[in-house]
Amino acid sequence: MLKHFTLEYWIDDNWYIGRLKEVPGVFSQGKSLEELEENIRDVYSLMVKDEISHWAMAQTQTKEIGTDSCKR
Repeated sequence: MLKHFTLEYWIDDNWYIGRLKEVPGVFSQGKSLEELEENIRDVYSLMVKDEISHWAMAQTQTKEIGTDSCKR
């Protein structure tokens, strides 16, 4: 599934610096806008893989619970 994000960027000392507005902590830079976009995609991909790996290693448990919707 393709996700869409907003790349916010600026130029500082001839470098394109940017971040994904919707994903805190995803920053990168590039010598061109195209390089910045590629680097941002790489950073996002690494972040997602790391998060999936973290959850896969966690020992999770589940428990079914009921609720009484008639209680007031």
